[in-house]
Amino acid sequence: MTSEISRRTLMRSAGAAGLIVPAAMLMTACSSTEKPASVGEGGTGSAAAGGGDDLLAKGKKQGYLRVGIANEPPYTKVTADGKVTGCEPDVFRAVVKSMGIPDVQGIITPYNGMIPGLKANRWDAITAGLFMKQSRCAEVNYSEPVIVSTESFGVPEGNPKHITTVKSVLDNKDLKIVVLPGGFEEGILKTAKVPDSQMIRINNNRSGVEAVLAGRADAFFLPTLSLRALAKTEKGLEVTAPVEDAPKTGSGAAFRQSDESFLTEYNKHLAKLKDGPEFAKILDKWGFDPDAVKGVTAKELCKNPG
Repeated sequence: MTSEISRRTLMRSAGAAGLIVPAAMLMTACSSTEKPASVGEGGTGSAAAGGGDDLLAKGKKQGYLRVGIANEPPYTKVTADGKVTGCEPDVFRAVVKSMGIPDVQGIITPYNGMIPGLKANRWDAITAGLFMKQSRCAEVNYSEPVIVSTESFGVPEGNPKHITTVKSVLDNKDLKIVVLPGGFEEGILKTAKVPDSQMIRINNNRSGVEAVLAGRADAFFLPTLSLRALAKTEKGLEVTAPVEDAPKTGSGAAFRQSDESFLTEYNKHLAKLKDGPEFAKILDKWGFDPDAVKGVTAKELCKNPG
């Protein structure tokens, strides 16, 4: 696996509007010669989403769609050469390619800015492992699930505070838990009525791990696979077993509610992808179980509180 660009570095470069990964840096060159919006413009120019255009027709015309991503492997990843990859973007790319759209551009943004950016037409879809829950499903339309995932705590080796469940956080008011602002894990703790004073909000994974290892926090609450990926390079970080009292989580591509016709077509092509060998190949590559998605629907996952 190629080396990662740190989310902290990318966010510093991008500023509040997010960082656009140029099409020329992606695995497949875009067929369009249209100039993309530059960093800081937020993607509001003619190349941006929206404007009343049919999304499928626009994607075919310009040769790509823009997607909001988080650079959180294995869900999303931007390699050192600018390639937008990871489980969600790889599935999305395969689906839209079958629909006649050759490629995607990725725009890195914090989780709590993904839906506002989508609704503001800064990108065409979200492919970031943005887990489904009631509040999000009220604002955007999700595709059928691509990933069904579990949650864990990243703790110092030996798990000295014995943090294994959400209840163990509730039972010890002295614990400090790192969460990503706007992330699904923050919502889990809020729903469980964990006091706000126990949550430390940090915008990127590396800094979250640093806070735990430096003793400024007791645990980092994050998807199991994300923590396992971090533990491969962060000495001293231990990943707990999946949290038993966290709800079943899952994600798919998220679209504006006005793009319902595109979503219908997207789901048809996604179903075909799932029936063939390529879907399992993509999920296996990134460490996900393709069988875990079977029988799980967006309607079911959208019932998650939060």
